[in-house]
Amino acid sequence: MTTLLQILNGVKNGQTTVEEALEKIQNQPAEFIEDACIDHQRSLRTGIPEVVYGASKNVDQLVAIGRSMLLKNDVVLITRVDAEKAELVQQRIPELHYHQRAGILCANPRPVDTAKCRGTIVVVCAGTSDIPVAEEARVTTECLGHPVTKLYDVGVAGLHRLLSSQPLLSSASVVIVVAGMEGALPSVVGGLVSAPVVGVPTSIGYGANLGGFSALLGMLNSCAPGLAVVNIDNGFGAACMATSINTVQP
Repeated sequence: MTTLLQILNGVKNGQTTVEEALEKIQNQPAEFIEDACIDHQRSLRTGIPEVVYGASKNVDQLVAIGRSMLLKNDVVLITRVDAEKAELVQQRIPELHYHQRAGILCANPRPVDTAKCRGTIVVVCAGTSDIPVAEEARVTTECLGHPVTKLYDVGVAGLHRLLSSQPLLSSASVVIVVAGMEGALPSVVGGLVSAPVVGVPTSIGYGANLGGFSALLGMLNSCAPGLAVVNIDNGFGAACMATSINTVQP
């Protein structure tokens, strides 16, 4: 995807005429197709392209949207796609790669540019059952062009597992912490690191977990400074927040 900054620098350096730059900008409108209006300018405005929520869309809709987005040559991300639906979409758009544990279809992932990143984002999850949400965060982060490392199954029931990874946590520029049950892990991590922490409550847990609501309230009521919280099971939202923090502004 040609960013607005690249277009303007091209004009400044004489590589692009004003007319050519205007044409590039004008040719990035919102595109109306059947059942959807695709915001091709979102990446120019926010640095994060429009991402498709795939859970409630049928195969035909995902194919139409995916093909349109591929023509713009930016990263294509379709979240919350089960394996059966992903296979049908891939038969018609073979450029898409499927990350099964994350439930994500992706094409044209952005290459990592360390000059534009403050450092490495670490994705931590409390238990193995939380991995699908953690993987949604990790794959999204990776596809958006940021270096990412994972640290899984280090919940508070065995705190020594987390403490043994203190050097990794301390090296992070941002930490995404995914946890269900009572949602205590982000508070613990927030007390160990100086980096911003993004908490992700999951719907994993027994009855009183209330589908992740208990974990959400636990994270929102944390006394650890520097901790922000996204919605239940929203690994994608956590990745967008973390990459925004991790991006070096021009």
